[in-house]
Amino acid sequence: MTASEPGESRMRALHRATLSLYTDLSLESTLRRVVHAAQELAGATYAALGIPDGKGGLQTFLVAGLNDEESARIPHLPTGRGLIGEMMRGGRSIRLPDLAAHPASVGFPPGHPPMRSFLGVPISAYGRPLGQIYLTDKRGAPEFTQDDQNLIELLAAHAAAAIENARLYQAVQDREAELAQRNEELELVNVLTSAASSTVDLEGMLESILDRVLESFDAQAAEVFLRAEDGGGLTLAVHRGLAGKAFFERTHFRYGEGVIGLVAASGKPFWTDHLENEPRFQRRDVIQAGFGSLAVVPLLARGNVMGVLSVAWLGHHPVAEHDLRLLKAVGGGVGIVIENARLYRQARRLAVLEERERIAMDLHDGIIQSIYAVGLTLDSVRLQSKTERRRPIRENLERAIDGLNAIIRDIRAYILDLQPSRISMENLEEALQRLIDEFKANSLMEADLIVEPGVADSLGSATKAAAFHIAQEAVANVGKHSHATRAWLSLRRTDRSILLQIIDNGRGFESTDARG
Repeated sequence: MTASEPGESRMRALHRATLSLYTDLSLESTLRRVVHAAQELAGATYAALGIPDGKGGLQTFLVAGLNDEESARIPHLPTGRGLIGEMMRGGRSIRLPDLAAHPASVGFPPGHPPMRSFLGVPISAYGRPLGQIYLTDKRGAPEFTQDDQNLIELLAAHAAAAIENARLYQAVQDREAELAQRNEELELVNVLTSAASSTVDLEGMLESILDRVLESFDAQAAEVFLRAEDGGGLTLAVHRGLAGKAFFERTHFRYGEGVIGLVAASGKPFWTDHLENEPRFQRRDVIQAGFGSLAVVPLLARGNVMGVLSVAWLGHHPVAEHDLRLLKAVGGGVGIVIENARLYRQARRLAVLEERERIAMDLHDGIIQSIYAVGLTLDSVRLQSKTERRRPIRENLERAIDGLNAIIRDIRAYILDLQPSRISMENLEEALQRLIDEFKANSLMEADLIVEPGVADSLGSATKAAAFHIAQEAVANVGKHSHATRAWLSLRRTDRSILLQIIDNGRGFESTDARG
């Protein structure tokens, strides 16, 4: 072997090491490759790489040569004092046979292994310091040589380019992630804009919006509570995501009651990533289901609270300030959607009422008057038949008059209270859905049906018919007496029975005032 061969071998090793720096654009992987390449090229027992934080300390400090047990004995990482601080301030290479002899040396913390020879080389690009390479304890020699220093300085020049590339790549990745997030936000805003200009039912719009909210915020549950139009509190309108039964533990809150009522009363958002420690949250089943983080924002339209939007995460999910701002913006959009839907519903209700009034007038002034005239004529014939003693004719005429009077009563009832058409009992869920659909069409009240899967099919024919007629009467009573704007009909299984329940947001009555 010639004298030049060891140098050529080290240059080939340097070439391989520099090529490896560009195989992975991850910044952390690049820094680790630099540390290990420097350790091998210089024959050092220990190697480290420090990245300054711009404040006189170190942002990153990577070590090679220490095992986990040795690392655990060192109480803290370097703080930028001593030789490390000297290099950061001077920006020049330092090579020492005994680092303890240098005036800037401050020694080692307890548990640190003893080190003697030292080689420190700065990493810089375009005059900007990027970091430093630290090597200690030359293997098989008392100190590092000038050739070691030259080799590591060449490595540092390549490392600077690799670090810059990795940082640029990370910046591009971050920018792409930010752009992707902005696109998701714009898509969410587009959904809100489309919903605000739509005339479909409010529940369908809210379900679509909540699905997008769950996706955009990587949440596991979301719900909307709506304010009663008469100001009588807030009622759960739509839930999407996991643990529906737990969230339905409470479906109504008064203003100021619980987290939901607090946000509605104050008009200010609420968030926590330790839901189990929040005493104002009153649905403990939600916590039992594993939810630990919650954000609640008001749904605002022209300064008025239309309801609240609640988003929940399993476990502890810190809510970033950016996410909260976006949720507040979503709350404003949803508030406008709700207001538009209610205005549309009121306009539709007014149109139907006007049409009913027109039909009532037509029936009263036309059909009823005509039938009434026929009744008078038949009554006159009956009087004539009395004098002629034709009893069979008189009885038939009386029945005709009674029939006409019944028709008049039926028509008047039709004007005041449209009844649902005859419905087959074969499929109870379909029958209840049709009952709800006809009730919504005839009353212009919002109504929802919730049927637990399999419950309706488990009932016998007689029970199905009884359940339907009970539901029919209950729905009719809601329409006639409750002065409500929304109703919920549910059929579900409890521990020992099957429960048919109807709830509305109307005025209700005190149980102590009930009679009979």
